[in-house]
Amino acid sequence: VQLQAFGGGLVQPGGSLRLSCAAPGDFFSIHVMGWYRQVPGKQRELVASLTRGITNYADSVKGRFTMSKDNAKETVYLQMNSLNPEDTAVYYCHARRGSTNFWGQGTLVTVSS
Repeated sequence: VQLQAFGGGLVQPGGSLRLSCAAPGDFFSIHVMGWYRQVPGKQRELVASLTRGITNYADSVKGRFTMSKDNAKETVYLQMNSLNPEDTAVYYCHARRGSTNFWGQGTLVTVSS
């Protein structure tokens, strides 16, 4: 599975960004898709996941982030609103098919004034 993640960048506190992750040709064979993030010196943490139509979020992003998917585009999105500096991290798209995990390249999100 090839995951193609896009959308990171620099945004001011309170701003919004939308990350995209495409899995062309493999989308419908994937059981779980999600977004993780990692800052230097810390473990990668789960931000949001989508399994069988059910989305789960980390407590730190609930009410601010929304994960969605577009089957026609074979893409999942992470809409991030009300961003704060603590959201600064490299964000990774993740997919699981059976017991195999796949990772996209990271995309850097920087929240700073």
